[in-house]
Amino acid sequence: MLSLSSFLTYLLVFSGAVSAFLVVLVIYGNALDTRADEEIILNKTEQEMLAGEQPAIANRMHRLARAIVVVAIVAGASLLASAGIWVYIGLFRS
Repeated sequence: MLSLSSFLTYLLVFSGAVSAFLVVLVIYGNALDTRADEEIILNKTEQEMLAGEQPAIANRMHRLARAIVVVAIVAGASLLASAGIWVYIGLFRS
């Protein structure tokens, strides 16, 4: 059977992995955001060629924002659960 302290270890590793993934998503989102905010002076032909890129970037950023919220909730819940287990071990197992 899995002891409570080893479960806490696994939960902390999971929290760290989810938090690292969250950081990667946020960095990627910021990279997309800087690409979307660029204002380039284009002639008529270049505007027609690049016109489809901006809505695609905006759509990708919208999907990424939803993914960031979900991953942040999972990371927060796992960190709260690990903190609760840590407090329980400290209060009742000492």
